[in-house]
Amino acid sequence: MKKLTIAVFIIGIFILYSFTYNQAIALLPNQTRYSIGMAGNDSPSSTGTTPASTTTSTNTNGAQYKDGSFTGDVEDAHWGNIQVKAIIQNGKITDVQFLQFPNERNRSVIINNYADPILTNEAIQAQNANVDIVSGATDSSEAFMQSLTTALSQAKA
Repeated sequence: MKKLTIAVFIIGIFILYSFTYNQAIALLPNQTRYSIGMAGNDSPSSTGTTPASTTTSTNTNGAQYKDGSFTGDVEDAHWGNIQVKAIIQNGKITDVQFLQFPNERNRSVIINNYADPILTNEAIQAQNANVDIVSGATDSSEAFMQSLTTALSQAKA
């Protein structure tokens, strides 16, 4: 009876481990969009010179934003920094790119690889920085909103 109990316990731990490991892997979206580190430097706090914005003078009537690329401020996400760049075309947000995100811990990479596309899609749908916080990525979500807010304030038409 003692051997059976130990065997069931070990199998249960293995199943729990397998479930946890497989779920974490399943949460990873297409990783071709993301890279770890910045130009060979894995430190999210590296201070490279990034142009604040690239603007074209195209402004369609009724457009909410000026066309161009606008870089937000670097914001603290507790486990690292987040900085985004908003791409505006025809007065609308068409993409939000992550220039920095927490990547020093494996858990941070998993969280941000999961949350970043969700935050990007919500910002594009909302056409502003007021997006829902992604469960499990509260600090990253808040830093995303802050950085995107500063990028969009530069893009105001």
